Amino acid sequence: MLVVVNPLTIIRGDATSPQAKGRKVIAHVCNDLGGWGKGFVVAISRRWPEPERDYRQWHRGRAGNDFALGATRLVQVAPDSWVANMVGQRGIRTGSAGPPIRYDAVERCLGSLADHAYALGASVHMPRIGCGLAGGTWNRMEPIILRTLCARDIAVTVYDRG
Repeated sequence: MLVVVNPLTIIRGDATSPQAKGRKVIAHVCNDLGGWGKGFVVAISRRWPEPERDYRQWHRGRAGNDFALGATRLVQVAPDSWVANMVGQRGIRTGSAGPPIRYDAVERCLGSLADHAYALGASVHMPRIGCGLAGGTWNRMEPIILRTLCARDIAVTVYDRG
């Protein structure tokens, strides 16, 4: 039985401008091709250059590092803020294997994110991850967030553009 210790909060707003005090992690889903330039990442890059730069370097060096579906990297963008680049999308187009989202990879990413957020004492902020260009559905994504983050008593805020 799943026990949600910290409920998921959904508000109108911009996930790149978290509405919280203290330490914060802004989470989003990336593809496994090294592509960055559409969707939520555009808003991230408008605010901070570091997450894109780190993601591209991580992808370029993938032969010798952990870059793969299910991997997560935190990039510090302010003294109290990080961006979590989470590789949870296979490619960028819907094809014979369905939409690019890989729910199992996102679940691994969020499990790792939970460890980081817990260690930092941080809340987590995100758009409806995996539900835009990745082609996922919120009714499949929300239970994963509840299981991996909220059940570990990590405060999660999801931002809907108003």
